[in-house]
Amino acid sequence: MTKAELVSKIAKDAKISKASAEKALNSFTTNVTSALKKGGKMTLTGFGTFSVAQRKARKGRNPQTGKDIKIPATKVAKFKAGKKLKESVK
Repeated sequence: MTKAELVSKIAKDAKISKASAEKALNSFTTNVTSALKKGGKMTLTGFGTFSVAQRKARKGRNPQTGKDIKIPATKVAKFKAGKKLKESVK
């Protein structure tokens, strides 16, 4: 599903305009991003939890040359599905 398709479904389900649905979706993604940038997490009960995890620095290998490379430590966004989401997908 693309963002445009999601916006259309939100607009139809909520009986609002597509412009309003897109503003709501953009607001949601902006607020999730803000919460994660601050190092926090966002939990939507039954749906899931967005959080930030720290990856340690590690060694890797360049597949073209075969040389060892150092991959720096970084932060990554994670999502853990909630109970209701897991059950509905089964």
